[in-house]
Amino acid sequence: MRQRIIGRTQDRVGILGFGASSIHNADEKEARETLELAFASGINYYDCAGSEKRFMEYYGAAHEGVRDQVMYQVHFGADYSGGEYGWSLEPDSIKRNIEADLRRLRTDYIDYGFIHCLDKQEEVDEYLSNGAYDYLRQMQAAGVVRHLGLSTHTPAIANRLMDMGIPDVIMFSVNAAYDACHGEYAFGATDERELLYRRCRKEGVGISVMKPYSGGQLLDAKQSPFGFALTPAQCLKYILDKPGIVTVLPGYAGLADLKAALAAIDAPEEECDYSILAGCKEAAFTGRCVYCGHCHPCPAGLDIALINKYYDLSRVGDDMARDHYLKLDAHASDCLKCGHCDDKCPFSVRQSDRMEEIAGWFGK
Repeated sequence: MRQRIIGRTQDRVGILGFGASSIHNADEKEARETLELAFASGINYYDCAGSEKRFMEYYGAAHEGVRDQVMYQVHFGADYSGGEYGWSLEPDSIKRNIEADLRRLRTDYIDYGFIHCLDKQEEVDEYLSNGAYDYLRQMQAAGVVRHLGLSTHTPAIANRLMDMGIPDVIMFSVNAAYDACHGEYAFGATDERELLYRRCRKEGVGISVMKPYSGGQLLDAKQSPFGFALTPAQCLKYILDKPGIVTVLPGYAGLADLKAALAAIDAPEEECDYSILAGCKEAAFTGRCVYCGHCHPCPAGLDIALINKYYDLSRVGDDMARDHYLKLDAHASDCLKCGHCDDKCPFSVRQSDRMEEIAGWFGK
């Protein structure tokens, strides 16, 4: 399993993680087998916000002997007092649920303690003022919580908490539909979402991705906002090409779902090609470099996709991106203006013009 590093914590995380939304649908035997296969396949990052609380008992049993080799993101605000998922901002409820979560998970520590599911400014105000956040920080001071996280669907909320220096990881909903402003959780304009991804990359805040298939809609031509279905491999490649993304957390209802995701994450490059999105007349895609590499190889030897990525990151203040760019063997100023990339780009980006712009930005 390929891994990525969370900049602020230096934890190494498998690019495919384990979402908890569906595993309760499996019986105990299949759930255990699914979790064992996940671990054996290199999945080491597990979300802890599921539809029913018994997923935590499955986790606890499966990971009892390997707890130090897996990471849990546990949500301070997920309420399982009734057996099924609920949401609470009340400190007493959060405390009771966390104590129960630790028992079910058979652990005495939490890798990432998450401020859970805040999408409105007034929810943030309440969480920060009513003692809920204080409890989370107390747990961190006591060593029970190692790092802090935030789950949200709203870029403005993510930015506000990042301004305060709080999260090391943000659980955010990312997929092609949401980035094109389609779907129930497609909060934030396209550019606002892109800027959040870049800011996370710059500041070392990892993004763990929920809803990678938009609740399955992207896999079904009849439900997809684009009028055609994407494959799991296309969906995952699209997400992992975004800056800041550390791991993707699909929900697995059992072994079949997990095996499909494992096959998708290791699919051949041609099966991951999501340039079909270029046919959509969406501002999210047309005229925007998504670093897909379809313009390669460049006759002048430019790594056009990487040059574009470093440029976009540098524009939002990532000094390391500038350093990485300057160490490349060939730079935007080496562009021959031959038009090869312009003809090949499925997203109608005038890369030859962009190379001139990038050369001006970096000075070479």
